[in-house]
Amino acid sequence: MSPYPVPAGPLVWEQDIKKSRFIAYLAHTPDPAAAKAFIEAVRAREPAAGHHCWAFVAGAPTDSRVLGFSDDGEPSGTAGKPILAQLQGSGIGEITAVVCRYFGGIKLGTGGLVRAYGGTVASALAQLETRERRIMGRVAISADYGDMALLEFLLGEFEGLWLEVEYGAGVTGTLSIEARVIPEFCRQLLDRSQGRLKARPLEQALD
Repeated sequence: MSPYPVPAGPLVWEQDIKKSRFIAYLAHTPDPAAAKAFIEAVRAREPAAGHHCWAFVAGAPTDSRVLGFSDDGEPSGTAGKPILAQLQGSGIGEITAVVCRYFGGIKLGTGGLVRAYGGTVASALAQLETRERRIMGRVAISADYGDMALLEFLLGEFEGLWLEVEYGAGVTGTLSIEARVIPEFCRQLLDRSQGRLKARPLEQALD
């Protein structure tokens, strides 16, 4: 539930190694479907490249369920895995890297390919700007009108916002709060209102 960095925008970076041209494309891809769509978009943009090797971490950087990679015709283990290793080592989530290679006539060998693909992505990552991705959760709330000032104050302190609200005999609604601070938010609501404010965390996380 902790925040993690994601790409702030796309990036293209390239270098020549022994006459072969390596072009790295990086992008923010929040899920595997977006990652695969980006890979296909790069293929369409670089149709003449001999290889379109890729890897993605299409979720939180520690989530092993959203990983993927491909050597796309290069010797096994020389492209996709080195690219993935660089992505995982960066600690950045929701990211896809595609490296297009234009062969220059000089074979690099397996070790040379590992260094070329991994090094190209490492250099691209060094130029990438990121932003923080916060994991948000929902809280159901029930309040008397007399406690609204306290509720709004704490909502501001915890950088939350209203998702929906209904006004009747009291105020009920749903709040969006960063997931990792929801327990403390609910505790402060209860303590500072002397039990009058009722808050209940909802399970569904928000983007």
